[in-house]
This record gives sequence, C-alpha cells and structure tokens, in this order.
Amino acid sequence: MRWVVVDAPLDSSGRGRGEQRAPAALRDAGLLAATGADDGGEIDAWMRDPTRDPESGLIGAAAVRRAGAAIAARVGELLAAGRRPLVLGGDCAILPGICGALPPATELWFVDGHPDFYDGVTSETGEGADMDLSVVTGHGPAAAVGVDGPLLDPARVHLLGHRPATEESSRREAARIDPRIHQLPAAELRRRGPGATGAALAGGGDGPAWLHLDLDAVDPRDLPAVTYPEPDGLRWPDLVDLVTPLARAGRLLGMSVTDLNSDEDPDGRHARRVVEVLAEVLAP
Repeated sequence: MRWVVVDAPLDSSGRGRGEQRAPAALRDAGLLAATGADDGGEIDAWMRDPTRDPESGLIGAAAVRRAGAAIAARVGELLAAGRRPLVLGGDCAILPGICGALPPATELWFVDGHPDFYDGVTSETGEGADMDLSVVTGHGPAAAVGVDGPLLDPARVHLLGHRPATEESSRREAARIDPRIHQLPAAELRRRGPGATGAALAGGGDGPAWLHLDLDAVDPRDLPAVTYPEPDGLRWPDLVDLVTPLARAGRLLGMSVTDLNSDEDPDGRHARRVVEVLAEVLAP
C-alpha cells in the first residue's frame, strides 16, 4: 500500500515556531521522491493563538479543537478510501485529531522522548503537545478534543523511548501515567534490543495499529533540531531498528511524524537526515 503524505502544520504554542514549517522542510528535503509517497496536500491545522485558556489550562483551546477536527476529517477520508496516511506535524498536538479518526480498538505505538502526560494544571507551558497522550487516553483536558473520555484504550498504548530528565521527574511521571499503558523507556528499550522490540510489537498483537514518532525520541547528538531535546535518547540506528518492523506491519493504518523544529535547522541538513531515515524504514 502506497503512503499518502499529508501536512498538519500545528504548533501548539501558537507562536509560529519551527514545527509549523517542518512539513514544508521535509518536502523540500525530498520526502515524496525518497519514499515514493503520494501527495495528500495540507490540512488547515494552523494555530495562531498563544493565549492560555483559564478554564482548561490549554493554549488556544478553540484553535486546537478546530485543528483536531480538520485532521480527523482528512485522516478519516484517507482511511475510508483504503489509503495509508503519513501525517507530518507540527507538534504532537496533532495526535488527538488523528485518534479521532481511528477505530477505538486501535493499538498505538507512541515513540517519544517524553510521555506527554501532563494536563492543563500540571503542564508548565499549556501546550497541547505536553498533553496529547493524556488526552487520547482520557486523562487530559476535554477542551483539546471537545469530548469527554478516552479516544483509545490505554491498555492498547505502548509508550516507547521516553527518558526522564532526573530521578525525581521519573517518580513524578510514574505517578502520573495511567498504569495500563505499556512503558518501555529508552534505557530499557536499548537493553532489550530495539529491533526485537519492534518485531514483537508488530507481530504480537491483533487489530489495527497507528505509529506515532516524535523526533525528540532521537538523541540530540544525532538530532538537535527539536524544541525540547532530552539526553540519552535513541541513536539513529536504534530508531531505524525499532521503527522499521512497526512501519512495515500489515495491520498498520498509518504514521505521524512530529517535532522537527526547522528554526534549529537553517541549512536543512537535519531535515535531509530525517528524510533518509523515513525512506529507509518505509521502503516496501
């Protein structure tokens, strides 16, 4: 099945950071030609409201909902037509919109340097990208999607490659994250073997799946062009080993890629490296 690239240039800070230009940067770096994907155009997911909603604690709550609805509609159209979307963010705030188009029994493979499990109170920034995994599992502010309750079953979510900045933050995260979510931090993932982990996930479940890749899962030594880099991440070979079996799984509905910050990549070399990696993992 051919991939269809669709752009979702949502920057949930509302300030026009480099994430909203990431889809264009990846296209300029040759993504369509490198992957052989079809061009699905751009979703109207722009957000220009940096105001934090006092009730939900979410920046640009109405704009996030509007963007999410547009993303859900486009992804739903592609899935209904039997296509496989490759959604280019923007930041991770695109995920609730995507999940709004997925069957409730979908398994989520969530590869990210952060758990993204804050809510409108605990998030220091108020950005939807702080809260996307909590929102889709029913713990974040309903204002992000306009509905109460989970979009996906937390027991069908696999959180992969995250790493806490400190031991104290690790304890806070453990207390915050839904215990039904399967967690495999970066250090444990490397110990088990990224390739073996990816193969087990791809072949070990049933029903449809979605792959979400936040590029800050990659160690900043290899990819510094992200907004919130964390040390001790996956190196590029680790990421390729993990993601390749997931991206090629027959039950995969689609994939999202987020958090390339083009402001931190003035010469485009990191965008070109991301394209090389995506071409490798998405090859038939």
